[in-house]
Amino acid sequence: MDMTVTPSPLFADDAQLALVAAIQDGLPLVPRPYAAIGERIGMSESEVIAGIRELIDQGLIKRLGVVVRHRELGYDANAMVVWDVPDEQVREIGARLGRFSFVTLCYRRPRRLPVWPYNLFTMIHGRDRDEVLARIEELIRCCGLEKVAHQPLFSGRRFKQRGAKYELSAVSPSAAMMEATSVEGRTR
Repeated sequence: MDMTVTPSPLFADDAQLALVAAIQDGLPLVPRPYAAIGERIGMSESEVIAGIRELIDQGLIKRLGVVVRHRELGYDANAMVVWDVPDEQVREIGARLGRFSFVTLCYRRPRRLPVWPYNLFTMIHGRDRDEVLARIEELIRCCGLEKVAHQPLFSGRRFKQRGAKYELSAVSPSAAMMEATSVEGRTR
């Protein structure tokens, strides 16, 4: 997937690219992470904060978040629950499911009939399988999903857990490209 990075009135393209490259692997675990990033890329702490704000305002960064390694925190069970929701209800039901604090991901995917009828996906973490199953039952009860086919797919092993990683390369003095890379290789 290609996304053109437009020039920023606050930073030149090289500065924006350096900032994105510096934060995509996570913030340093120090008392002043933006100052540490700034020191590494030649900016002040306030310039880093302003630069991130500008990238967010431009829509180049949608959000900053934390990738929690749930098993290290004692959440040993997690399941991707797939739902076969009527297409005309996906938006409404997805919004309802997404309001539950224990639903950490909620998104729509296309069905792959005749093999895969599911079109709504939710991720639920718990300390054990029984807790996850109880939360699924809570969703069914609270959202009126008793007649909606679903399947919990419990994880067996974690191979990788991290945020998105982008290959950054300058294309011209006035623009830059960010190419998303995946574990399997490039996606377009």
